[in-house]
Amino acid sequence: MSLRAVRRRLACALLLAASAGALAGTGFTPLALPGEGGALLQALERPARAAPERLRLIVLPGSGCAGMGAIADRYFAALLHARVLVLHKRGVRADATTAAHECPPDFVQQDAHPQWQADALAAARHWLAERPGSTPLVLLGISEGAELLAPLAARLQPAALVLVAGSGLDPVEAGRLQAQRLGAAGAWEALARAQAGSGADTEVLEGRSLRYWRALWRWPVQEPLLAGPWPLVQVWGEHDALVPQQAYARFRALAQARGAPYCAVALPGADHGLQSPGRDGLQWLWGRLEQWARAPAQPWCAVFRQIP
Repeated sequence: MSLRAVRRRLACALLLAASAGALAGTGFTPLALPGEGGALLQALERPARAAPERLRLIVLPGSGCAGMGAIADRYFAALLHARVLVLHKRGVRADATTAAHECPPDFVQQDAHPQWQADALAAARHWLAERPGSTPLVLLGISEGAELLAPLAARLQPAALVLVAGSGLDPVEAGRLQAQRLGAAGAWEALARAQAGSGADTEVLEGRSLRYWRALWRWPVQEPLLAGPWPLVQVWGEHDALVPQQAYARFRALAQARGAPYCAVALPGADHGLQSPGRDGLQWLWGRLEQWARAPAQPWCAVFRQIP
């Protein structure tokens, strides 16, 4: 299987998981927010579905160019007392359902972690200034979105971080482990050589520009998460086909020495989208966050110990 096919499966899995097992709801509306340099990002916003508001949640979705507009109400159905902001990448329409392998060329050329981080920070700051509140702020990253949590947290100072299907390792290491798992180590090594070579940043390999791959190869995730002062919960499925269990296990072992609270939740039978037969791990997670928000002074990991 090619690395591009892996990315395609990742985007499809997230969309399918979001549609599975959740109750229909209403409330998300599109919102334009300024990114870096004033470029407008398409976001989604929803007030708390039930009073009182106890939590503010900023969400960074996974890879690809599909928006969460069509699925957001179902995806976050059980998150009742939270004000939620979903920040899409530059060039992503909130209502887009574009498959990952069909992303337009302009999106492919501008997609890179440093740009995403700069845009997300500018947009989040604007939203927080326009919607001031005293309830705890939590940052949540889904899959690739989890790779931006630490640099954003350093500037936004949230109460806690949530990694959903994110390994916690540097993406180049997580990618290497997944390539080995799929028998695609040779393709990964070829990509490593290409990003280190003299090709133009605009050259496209495996559905991404060399600009994207060069940034990813140098993007730190592990050390900033381990050193950060924020409580952290990492939730993944034991049957995740897109991130190897070896990657989760490695970060979990390293995080035991973390100075701030860290809790790991491996959901039995669940896939990359936290779905398993008859169980929706996402709605379980929202319920746990709701419980914590009722008494945020309680130990961070206490509410995550009852694994479904």
